[in-house]
Amino acid sequence: MTSSARRGPYICGIDAAMDVVSGKWKSLILWELNNHGTRRFGELRRGLPGVSEKMLIQHLREMEEDGLIHREVFREVPPRVEYSLTEYGRSLNEALRPLGAWGTERRKRLAAQTPQASA
Repeated sequence: MTSSARRGPYICGIDAAMDVVSGKWKSLILWELNNHGTRRFGELRRGLPGVSEKMLIQHLREMEEDGLIHREVFREVPPRVEYSLTEYGRSLNEALRPLGAWGTERRKRLAAQTPQASA
């Protein structure tokens, strides 16, 4: 695993972890690959509405560099590339699971606070 350590030096574990998952799409890419398994680029893009091609490419490159995902190129015509989680990526996904549960509770709390439109 080669890590880019884009920001370091880190002052704590949260700092180091946030460097790896920073950006809106990285945690969602992890979620998509965890829930749907190996995906091609187009499948990932369709599974993440709103992500630009440029941003998806950038995040995939960074995540591969950080050892979170595996990129496999098949030498065929037309070329095929597939992305999957590494063990390291799966371990990060597990670490994010409690944060996701917290976020689900937050969504419920916000929905309960929002006045419902009258019918």
